[in-house]
Parts: sequence; C-alpha cells; structure tokens
Amino acid sequence: MSYTVGLVGKPSVGKSTFFNAATMNDVPEGAYPFTTIDPSIGEAYVRVPCAAPEFEETCTPDSGFCRKGERFVPVKLVDVAGLIPGAHEGAGLGNQFLTDLNEADVLVHVVDFSGTTDAEGEPTEGHDPRDDIEFLEDELDMWYLDILERGIERYEGAYNTAETDIEVELAEQMTAFRTNEDEIKRLIRRVGCGFEPAEWDGDDRETLAREIRQATKPIVIAANKMDTPEAQANYEEITSDPDYDHLEIVPASAHAEKALKAADENGVVEYVPGSTDFEIVGDISEEQAAGLDRIAEFAAEYDGTGVQAALETALFDTLGLLAVFPGSSGGLGTADGKILPDCFLLPPDATTSDFAYHIHSDLGDGLLHGVDCRAGRQIGGDHELDHRDVVELITTN
Repeated sequence: MSYTVGLVGKPSVGKSTFFNAATMNDVPEGAYPFTTIDPSIGEAYVRVPCAAPEFEETCTPDSGFCRKGERFVPVKLVDVAGLIPGAHEGAGLGNQFLTDLNEADVLVHVVDFSGTTDAEGEPTEGHDPRDDIEFLEDELDMWYLDILERGIERYEGAYNTAETDIEVELAEQMTAFRTNEDEIKRLIRRVGCGFEPAEWDGDDRETLAREIRQATKPIVIAANKMDTPEAQANYEEITSDPDYDHLEIVPASAHAEKALKAADENGVVEYVPGSTDFEIVGDISEEQAAGLDRIAEFAAEYDGTGVQAALETALFDTLGLLAVFPGSSGGLGTADGKILPDCFLLPPDATTSDFAYHIHSDLGDGLLHGVDCRAGRQIGGDHELDHRDVVELITTN
C-alpha cells in the first residue's frame, strides 16, 4: 500500500463510522468528542475495472480482491484523532492530530452535512457545514504558515553567511510535507510575491502557505449523513456556492455503507462496495426491509453511499493516480500460474522505468524495455503509462 488517505474531521461527525465502513474494522464509535484518541490504521480499497476479462482470463489477486469485474486495490486509511478549532496552537488533541497527519498523501474531510454537531463536536441543530470546511482549511493553513515562518528565519540566518535561495531553505524546512525546491519555486511564482522574503507582507506569507498546503495536502469533502433532509438541503446550497468550487464534495452516508457491507457479509444481501444497487438474498424482517428500502433510495439518488466514491475521488481525481497491472510474456500469468496477481498505484505521468522501480529497485536497475500487453508492442523506459495499462517488464534482473 504505497498511498495513504488521512481521514479527518471534528469529533462526532461520523468519522469513525466512515473508517469502519471503508475498512470493516471495529474502532469505537460514539456521539461524544474524541471517541478516537489514537489514530486507527486500516486497509481500505479503491476500485479499478479489472483487465483480465479483456484477455478472457480470470484474475487471482495476491492483494485486494476482485468482484464482478471490479478489482479492489488496497490503500492505507488513517483515522486521525479528532480535530477542534485551535489545533495548530495545541488545542484538544491538536499537536497529535498534526503529527499523525504528516504521512497522508491526501485528506478526506468527513463533515456532518446535517448540521447536528457544533464546532466542538457537541449535539446541536442548524450548524452550518461551511464553518467546518473552513475551519479545517484554516487550521492547516496556520500550521503551514508557522513552518513557513521558520523556513524564512532559516533563510535570513543563512543569507548573512552563505549565498542561498529561499526555495531551497523552504523545501528543507517543509521536507515532511514531501515537497521540493522546484515545487516551492513554482508556487512562489504563482503567488507573485517575488523571491526576497524581506519584501513579503503578511498576506503574501499566508497566501504562499495556503498554496503549499493545497499542493501537498489536498482535501476531498465527504458530505456525511446525506440520508437526512437537512444534509441534502445544505448540500444543494453549498455545491452551488462558487466559494467552494475549489473542493470536491462527495455526498455520503457512512452508516448506509456499513449496513450494506455487514448485510453482505451475513448473506442477507449481495452488494459490491460502491455499487448503486444491491440484491436481497436472505430472509429479513419488515423493519430490515424498510431500512434497506431507504438505503436503496439514497444510493440510487446519489450514485452509491459515497464511501467508495470519496476514496476514489481523492486518489484518482485529486491525486491523478494511475493503476497499472504487471503482465507477462505470452499472457497475463506468472510462473506459479497466477493471473494478474498485482495492481499498483502510480503517480500521474509515471513511466515504464518508474513502474519497474516501484516494484523493485533491481527491476529498475536492469530494465531493458517494457511490453504493452494489449497492443503487443515494445515500449521504452521513458514511455508514459496510462490508467489500467498491462505492462510486461523486460529486465536483466
């Protein structure tokens, strides 16, 4: 699992329920602040249409699984400890929250769109979900600003003793965010503040901190509890507000997803996670039938329960990841007879060489070329791959 999704949000919004629905783990859930104290880590999945049927084969995954032509590729999901305003100053579990967040490549912010939890995670009515969306962005931006200021201090100290560039100092200071001097330079140019920090005012610094945060910790909103009229009304209002056009907002009901997965495991329904429908195959009571009817109506209206969609939006749309299958000569099988046992997630613009090194450094070191298994043609090490490519690696190692 080479990519990590950080699940964030204030207390009591259904974040732990979302985590359990995505991973089918059993972390505590409760309508009170800080149900999650330590970060919970689990294996979630994103869907990729399996390539095996195109070759008239049936895959045999070593990791993840395949159901009805959908390959479920594992990713790491971290349910980070509850967030409240002032986290960047250490409020609540703020320091722990920010530390745990560092390993995430992308964030899914679970927001109670029904408006029934206040800023501290306490029960209320009529709370505006926009306040929650903005407070997370503000907390992260202030966190980044604090670290940016330290980088500027490094630069000003080094400037008197050695010639250096501000992007080098900032990249070094912010290395935990997996940025680099080229990205920092590009973002400084985008802000248009110039490359001399002595000329930056407070707005310049805040804007640059926000740009770096958006580039290194992008956010997808999971609009949770969307199976309530209040949430649906808020969703319509917020998604039509141009102030939120910069965010992907995915309607979701973590409770509905968890119920469907539990029913599937117990043989009551047949449900492929992320599907817009399911089939009842077991005996159920009238009360269960009514509950499933409500879930079916919601899933039909919003193209599923939204849990899978939020994860896939984060990885495939926001990060732009590619899923690539390793193939083999004369077919899709391996030496031990398995068919497409692996599916790897790679960054956008990944090449054949990147793919080889992603699997193992020895493969990359000895790479001669690749083979596009669909087209049956040779591809070079610098060939840019496409989503769902099936590639054989020809290597001396």
